[in-house]
Amino acid sequence: MLRFAFGAVLFTHGLPKALGTSHGSMADPMAGSVNLIQNVMGLPFAPQLAFLVMLLETVGALMLAIGLWARPVAFIITLQMAGISYALGPTWPWIDRGIEFPVLMGFLALYIAVRGSGHFAVDRKLRLVI
Repeated sequence: MLRFAFGAVLFTHGLPKALGTSHGSMADPMAGSVNLIQNVMGLPFAPQLAFLVMLLETVGALMLAIGLWARPVAFIITLQMAGISYALGPTWPWIDRGIEFPVLMGFLALYIAVRGSGHFAVDRKLRLVI
């Protein structure tokens, strides 16, 4: 249930990016991702990386929710959440910018990456356990 709930919550962050709709206070979440990657983190290829983030938060979230290749997907999500936490730092703004959410999601993803997808995962039914 935890893996499914985590995938569902993550999906709600990816879907607005995929559809180009607003999300909370963000009028354009995809532009927000590009800005974070390019201007805050200083990484090249920001639009392409933002597209990969959108895929991870949609397709990856669905894969995580049903338990398909959950360990590698969760590991990649762990890296994404570490990057988001780094970008929100170094002041670690607990209230104003909500750094506690990517930190918590990062540790949850790490837990799933280490522990596995669980008994009721598609991986187990198809004998694809990684």
